[in-house]
Amino acid sequence: MRLLLVEDEKRMAQALCEILRQEKYDVDYCADGLEGLYAIETGAYDLIVLDVIVVREIITPILYL
Repeated sequence: MRLLLVEDEKRMAQALCEILRQEKYDVDYCADGLEGLYAIETGAYDLIVLDVIVVREIITPILYL
């Protein structure tokens, strides 16, 4: 499963990426919303994990669960 993690706190992102990769997920990481939006537009992801604060940079509709 291919995941995209969009998280602006570097230490949190590193920890999450490490945990997810240990669980055998293919993880791409973006440090801000604009970089994440570009990755979403150019990549094929099964799941996108967004930091709520980062989402404010993106004008694309987001579904919160």
